[in-house]
Amino acid sequence: MWRATALTLFPEMFPGPLGESLAGKALKEGVWSLEAVDIRRFAKDRHGTVDDAPFGGGAGMVLKPDILSAAIEAATQGFGGLPGVSKLLMSPRGAPFSQARAREVAAGPGVLLVCGRFEGVDERVIEAHALEEVSVGDFVLSGGEIAAMAVMDCCVRLLPGVMGAAESASEESFEDGLLEYPHYTRPATWAGPDGTERRVPEVLVSGHHGRVAEWRRQQREEITRRRRPDLWDRRRTAKTNEDQ
Repeated sequence: MWRATALTLFPEMFPGPLGESLAGKALKEGVWSLEAVDIRRFAKDRHGTVDDAPFGGGAGMVLKPDILSAAIEAATQGFGGLPGVSKLLMSPRGAPFSQARAREVAAGPGVLLVCGRFEGVDERVIEAHALEEVSVGDFVLSGGEIAAMAVMDCCVRLLPGVMGAAESASEESFEDGLLEYPHYTRPATWAGPDGTERRVPEVLVSGHHGRVAEWRRQQREEITRRRRPDLWDRRRTAKTNEDQ
């Protein structure tokens, strides 16, 4: 069973949306397990203090190293010494969490996710526990819980048996450096709210699988080139290096 443990000040936020849809079904069936550990349990005073003012001054508070470290140690023991457990700190300054990284995490025994709050986490904890800082986007959230849920969902859907069709994952955005192609379904002709009739591209109803595959490839390249030039340039660079 693949295991996910979230260290958080708000354990009641879990499982949240992870209790629904594919992830929720897999959770109920025992494909994976989820534990939300309350960091405040490891506080040392009756007030449950977990943060303090930053050295050097400045706005906000910082999670105390002794409290958070104790929580991480306890959560790590919960994995029973299994090697290969990913230890992630959700952080806006982290490296972007990618589909490729999700596959690596999903292939292991599980993941420990630290949900930051306030101004951040004492740097010494990050160093001592070799936490990998990851980000889900170039924006700042109130805390790491929503980001942690996104990471869990991304990994869980890659676990064996969670998604129905294996080819669904292989054709998704980011799997090979390209975004996904457009999708259409019945009716073949549809009039939108502006009254304009819009038809499904003719190639998709042609029954010619080769032409459909080629159209989808072209669409993926065009959409990626237009919407994500960074991905397109990275893909072109990789192909150039392969050809050399």
